[in-house]
Amino acid sequence: MIITKRLAAGACALLAALAGGIAPASAADGPPKDSPKVELVLDVSGSMRARDVDGDTRMAAAQQAFNEVIDAVPAGVRLGIRTLGANYAGDDKETGCRDSKQLYPVGKVNKTEAKAAVATLRPTGWTPIGYALRGADQDLGTDGGTRRIVLITDGEDSCGMPDPCDVARELAAKGTHLTVDTLGLTQDDKTREQLSCIAEATGGTYTTVRHRKELSGRIKQLVRRAETPVDTPRPVEGGNACPTAPEIGAGTWTDREKFSEHRWYRVKVRPGQELRASVSVGADRAVGEGGRELVRGSDAGSGRTDVMASGLRLPVWKAKKDDKDPRNVCLEVSNSFSAPPSVKRDPGLPVELAVDLVDAPDNPSDLAAFGLGRGWVLLVVLGVTGLLAGLAWGWLARWRVAVWREN
Repeated sequence: MIITKRLAAGACALLAALAGGIAPASAADGPPKDSPKVELVLDVSGSMRARDVDGDTRMAAAQQAFNEVIDAVPAGVRLGIRTLGANYAGDDKETGCRDSKQLYPVGKVNKTEAKAAVATLRPTGWTPIGYALRGADQDLGTDGGTRRIVLITDGEDSCGMPDPCDVARELAAKGTHLTVDTLGLTQDDKTREQLSCIAEATGGTYTTVRHRKELSGRIKQLVRRAETPVDTPRPVEGGNACPTAPEIGAGTWTDREKFSEHRWYRVKVRPGQELRASVSVGADRAVGEGGRELVRGSDAGSGRTDVMASGLRLPVWKAKKDDKDPRNVCLEVSNSFSAPPSVKRDPGLPVELAVDLVDAPDNPSDLAAFGLGRGWVLLVVLGVTGLLAGLAWGWLARWRVAVWREN
């Protein structure tokens, strides 16, 4: 009897140990809390009945594309689906403009459940894009990880309030690193302008798609892009001259620069390395309470904003075999923006620097890498070229005079 009890106790202990080992493993199957999050926002309004995508309706093409995307979701991405215009088919604008619901929650994807939910969709009502974007922002939450919304629609917002562009700027100003990419199933100018405005306000992209294969391929690409790690820029304050400039290294840096100002930054580059740097300077304006906005692309000609960017590659060669001391390379960043006195000058224009240090090429193929354009080398080349050209021209002139005299 004693032996039986001991065996039973041992079996219970073994089962408890196995259960304790299994539970954490199943809990860890899903993506971690800091993994990227993507929400697909699909237009299910009545216009999605149109049959102009490879001979099928826009809705059927979108459903098939969603099924392919669900099958291809990376293991490290949390995916959700929200609809707009899927439930109310009436004429009451107030009700129709609040018709947006989450179809599948953001998280680990159960492919069977997600596909079943997508299969129930039928083109129904209005197109409240602005309202849906706010809802998608709430669905994604703020518990860490990159946040991306992919909006698929066949037309512009039919509600007007809230305006989708204003909502996109509002979300961008919150500083929660939200990107909105837009895909348009039609090519009319109004839809393109509105979807471009939404994307540009949040640093996203706009794409027009006309075929089912293009639609599924583009959505897959955007979902995969969410896995790309985001490099958060580090703040730095540039100097007024090279000797007093702050030292920066590889990475992304952010600063502020006033109109027509010059700022300097120093980078230590070792012999045998190549410095690769790019910089962008943009004009922004205040948005709401304490928020700021950077508007790009289609709004650049409105007088509100503009952006300019530049870049360089600079190899540093060894003077001798044992040359290992780093060189101080100074980067000067300046802008030519101007504005009337009524424009606010502080805190200045946003500046972003991207710096990378890589191995210099062993066999440079471009003339600049050989030293042309490095001061004295260019001067010697020009001098020799001018001398030879002068001698050739003098000899030709004398020959022509001699021939003229003979004749």
